[in-house]
Amino acid sequence: MSIRFSEDTRSSRHHRRPSSPARFDLSLSENPFPPLPSVLRAVNEVLAHANRYPEFLPRQLPEIIGRHVGVRDDQVVVGSGATGVAMQIMQSVAFDGAEIVTGTPTFDGYPIMAEMVGMTLVPVPLDDAGNQDLSAMRRAIDKRTAVVVVCRPHNPTGTILSAGELKSFLNAVPNRVTVVLDEAYAEFLGPEERVDTLALLRKHPNLLVLRTFSKAYGLAGLRVGYAYGRRELVERVRRLQLPFGVSASALAAVSASYAAEPELTARIRHITGEREALRDALLACGHAVPRSHANFLYLPGPGVATALRRARIAAKAYPDGSARIAVGDREAGRAVLAAVAGLR
Repeated sequence: MSIRFSEDTRSSRHHRRPSSPARFDLSLSENPFPPLPSVLRAVNEVLAHANRYPEFLPRQLPEIIGRHVGVRDDQVVVGSGATGVAMQIMQSVAFDGAEIVTGTPTFDGYPIMAEMVGMTLVPVPLDDAGNQDLSAMRRAIDKRTAVVVVCRPHNPTGTILSAGELKSFLNAVPNRVTVVLDEAYAEFLGPEERVDTLALLRKHPNLLVLRTFSKAYGLAGLRVGYAYGRRELVERVRRLQLPFGVSASALAAVSASYAAEPELTARIRHITGEREALRDALLACGHAVPRSHANFLYLPGPGVATALRRARIAAKAYPDGSARIAVGDREAGRAVLAAVAGLR
């Protein structure tokens, strides 16, 4: 399957939502379900004490996350969503004239953060299949490169790099360059699709694994993200930890979410099932939709974003008319199919 991708390195500050209310808002790859009932109960209990400050600097949350992923607490840094942690990482390694290398299109938070930190974004186009072109990304690294971002699964295509491709790339990146492995959608991967991040960290001191509770866990509104890696690099990022920056409700929600893994697994299974059913229907209509390993689908243009907008479906739109839509809501999926079915 060959798909053409146009570069999109514009800040999302310039992306405007439709003026009329959308029937379905699928623009932010949100989980369509509210937090699990046990998580809601835990958060509500904590809110009764919202008059009290949370920890000055987070101690308990890194411990809880560290136990879950298999690292020490001093190897974990937490923040306001994966975006907040990514910002801390970029600030911690920035220098005058620094550059950040990413595939493009990508998560549009990276251009925003690069601008805020004063880094130059170096966009590397995806290949025809919607994968990050690791060979081209490696060639883009030079003495000005401070950070390289590799997304797995990739946003917005949902494609994944093989473990072998990732390992080869990490071996080729100089140790002075920080590599962010953005795994915001890792929970949607099957067991056979996951990589052993702990083994990668043992070999690569410049690697940080970035994750979030916004997607699979459905906690986007609580803004909880984290990264883990070698202690020396994490300590450097932690120096920029915002005091009182992680709420007590976020701590309670994470603890309750980890305790509710069976329910979470069932929700992920439902979302991925809806994703596959919608992709099959779109393929049958002639849309060359890449196989996604996340909670969204990428619908190549032209005309897709316009058709969705006319159907009052909010989507993440791209300059060539393509769009990314969140999945999991069956009614919304039917509306998407009806909106774009006649374009091919």
